[in-house]
Amino acid sequence: MTTMSSALSPSRPAAGTGTGTDERASHLLERCRTLVRPALAEAVGRLHPWVGEMAAYSFGWCEPGGAPVSAPAGGKGLRQALAVLGAEAAGAPESAGVTAAVAVELVHTFSLLHDDIMDGDPTRRGRPTVWKAYGTGPAVLAGDALFALAVERLAATPGTDIPSAVRHLSSALNDLVRGQADDLLFESRPWTGPEAVRPDEYRVMAEHKTGALLGCATALGAVLAGAPRETVAALDRAGRHLGVAFQVVDDLLGVWGDPAVTGKPVHADLLRGKKTFPVLAALGSPAARPLARLLNSAEALDATAAGCAAALIEDAGGRGAALAEARRHIAVVDACLDSLPSASRATDDLRALLDFLVRREM
Repeated sequence: MTTMSSALSPSRPAAGTGTGTDERASHLLERCRTLVRPALAEAVGRLHPWVGEMAAYSFGWCEPGGAPVSAPAGGKGLRQALAVLGAEAAGAPESAGVTAAVAVELVHTFSLLHDDIMDGDPTRRGRPTVWKAYGTGPAVLAGDALFALAVERLAATPGTDIPSAVRHLSSALNDLVRGQADDLLFESRPWTGPEAVRPDEYRVMAEHKTGALLGCATALGAVLAGAPRETVAALDRAGRHLGVAFQVVDDLLGVWGDPAVTGKPVHADLLRGKKTFPVLAALGSPAARPLARLLNSAEALDATAAGCAAALIEDAGGRGAALAEARRHIAVVDACLDSLPSASRATDDLRALLDFLVRREM
């Protein structure tokens, strides 16, 4: 098993590297989850009992039917942590970070429920997805309820600038939908020729699909607290560029990742024909003719052909180009954090979390 730490992470003495950074990030994630969980559970408890059960299942809190789980099976809470730490970095009160975290986590989970249906994914985090456990219609309903709840909770929270916060969340959601639409449409476009997906189109898609909600998470607490416009813009831009780096790293894992780590079958994105950055970058190389012939074949890729495609992508420079792309966006994130009005422990915490996000093991 290899890691991308040396290739992706610039030197950050304040945050540390390697195991120390991972321990710090794990502590930060746990602290933020502990801080946000009561407010998140209180919000979900306001839903219709059946819809609330599906929401609780999606968060990993219960089994189908409502029986509690012995160990929560939810995600790491990255967006929750970005919301809390972003608010702290802006000097906002703790309540603003928690409110932002709840709203963003509800919207994120709503998007996952619908994404799993669109992608036909039967499992997430080692469990049946909500649509497999409860049915497609109920899963759509649960997703809609989570979105409505996010807006309601944000709008009903006392704060300095609630209208701006609601607009910020709504704008991010609109970008997320645009990015998801482009990602789905990309799958039907050819690999080569004038209608092929270009890397710059991919960057816009990734910023919308993944970066918009990360930017919203990082900046929303600052918006709630009425932070200066420049601070909000820097935090939002940092999250958006982090999202592109995050998506590129996810693309790398989709081609070369260890299924035991990613939870996806080996070469999953290649088998689905997804237009990911390593493939697009490789196809722009003069050495990509064998790869183009393979991908343009009338026959869908099988496991053997996908393995061959992965090797050709690496030979044509796709893996190296993707690593360079991720590094470039991380450098922008660093610049955004450096531009914040004053350095703080929270800014260093954001850097530590950044390291953790982009140095996922392969």
